[in-house]
Amino acid sequence: MALTFRGGIHPPENKNTENCPIMVLKDPIYVRIPMSQHIGAPCIPLVKPGQTVKKGEMIGENKSALSSPVHASVSGKVLRIESAINQNGKRDDYVVIENDFLHTMADDFEAHDEKISDISAEEIIDAVYKAGIVGMGGATFPTHAKIKSGIGKAEKLIINCAECEPYLTANCRLVIERPKEVIYGAKILMKAIGIRTGYLAIEDNKPEAIETLKKILKDDRLISVKVLKTKYPQGDERQLIYAMEKRELPQGKLPADLGFVVFNAETCAAVYNALSKGQPVTDRVVTVDGDCIENPGNLLVPIGTPFSDLINFCGGYSRTPDRLISGGPMMGAAQWDEKAPVIKGTAGVLALSRDTIRREHPDCIHCGKCVSVCPMHLMPCYFAAYSQIGDYESCDAFGIKSCVECGCCTYVCLGNVPIIQHIRIAKGKLQQKK
Repeated sequence: MALTFRGGIHPPENKNTENCPIMVLKDPIYVRIPMSQHIGAPCIPLVKPGQTVKKGEMIGENKSALSSPVHASVSGKVLRIESAINQNGKRDDYVVIENDFLHTMADDFEAHDEKISDISAEEIIDAVYKAGIVGMGGATFPTHAKIKSGIGKAEKLIINCAECEPYLTANCRLVIERPKEVIYGAKILMKAIGIRTGYLAIEDNKPEAIETLKKILKDDRLISVKVLKTKYPQGDERQLIYAMEKRELPQGKLPADLGFVVFNAETCAAVYNALSKGQPVTDRVVTVDGDCIENPGNLLVPIGTPFSDLINFCGGYSRTPDRLISGGPMMGAAQWDEKAPVIKGTAGVLALSRDTIRREHPDCIHCGKCVSVCPMHLMPCYFAAYSQIGDYESCDAFGIKSCVECGCCTYVCLGNVPIIQHIRIAKGKLQQKK
């Protein structure tokens, strides 16, 4: 029986690209690389306009605990450093690099040729930090910091292969086409944290990926496959832990406090590439889909590539889009410019028509559906009501900080209330006050 959690929803999956092999995007003419691709303090640019850089060269760094370096994804000349609004609506610095198409690689990093058992935890953490690895499922939590948080506390590692958002199939294709990178990367993380039990958690709507993993692992003593029921938001780490162990993560606690640490599949592959090849994060797999895309697909894309390049590579628009989304339709962020660049946390680029986007006419009818589907067992209708009148303290009292912003409440709302937007506003106001 497939594992699952209480609450949640099952929206149309729309996994249109699940059988589309990963294609390499042709080189972009230029890249715009933001200095903030993680949850911590933004990086400080290390380069200047006119400077020549190599692919993989570190171009931004900040020594704060939750920051992660950024690297040039192409070789070429730095045209300028500009300030602009990023995908989350905040101002950020961007390093703009003109591609020279020479693919000159930086020699700043070295591969570790020794066996995993011979690499120390300190070496792994250092390599992961220097490679600029963050949570590539969208959370963008610096991986070196998560490793440190699990040492001495975590006993089990969960590799999140759920990919529960509609449309997105980038992780699924990665598991099918490059499974050993995911598995060996997970074992490197287990070595760093001191864990001897690992699980590959994957939803049951991905039979080919499940079979691929089971075939490779066979009787592996460290890692096994756990099949989850297809349901949103199964990929949230709290729901993963509950589905697999029936243990709830209290507000304010980390998975390590319950003995777990959770990493995304593409994050594991990035760890493997950093240690085995000396390769920093310079590209990632992105699903390009939506009812406005002519030829949807999965692309390997240099960080900083404009969304417009991805869309054009997939044949352009088949109809006029109403909304361009970075990420999935449930938790992604709508973009106002096709020049928005791919960042480390960009799992998808979706172009959706007006027919696909539900129009909002806010009018709560007190049906309680948002309460019944909330995977965190909260009362989203109260968050929306209090947020609209500016009573953010009451939102706090009702536990708004436990909300994972999955969007289930907005999806099922019969009154079309944009509940998740009200929640985000309230959280922002409470953070400002703090």
